[in-house]
Amino acid sequence: MAGKVKIEAVARVAAGRYWRAADARIVVEAWRASGEGLGAFAKRYGINRRRLGRWAGELGPKAEETVAFHPVRLVAAARPAQGGEPIEIELGEGVRVRVPGGFAAEDLERVLGVLAGC
Repeated sequence: MAGKVKIEAVARVAAGRYWRAADARIVVEAWRASGEGLGAFAKRYGINRRRLGRWAGELGPKAEETVAFHPVRLVAAARPAQGGEPIEIELGEGVRVRVPGGFAAEDLERVLGVLAGC
């Protein structure tokens, strides 16, 4: 029953022209809990993905969702076994996203959604 109430609340807020912070929090929390990519969630509810990303950035990440970087040591450069060549996306200000060949499109959509909210 709680899931239905949440879906109805998100649909109600999504239909509104103006969102207060409390309204946006309902949608952002539902998106984060859904595990869906930002674009897929926004499309399902008819929400502009930029609006959702902007509110997600404004409301900030939850403590458990913050990104932590760990040292990485390259052992050997490997070419992808299948799925074509890797893709590199430059977002500006020196930020690059490198995607290996054979990637899952949903994973890339989630990464780009997080970056759009920054």
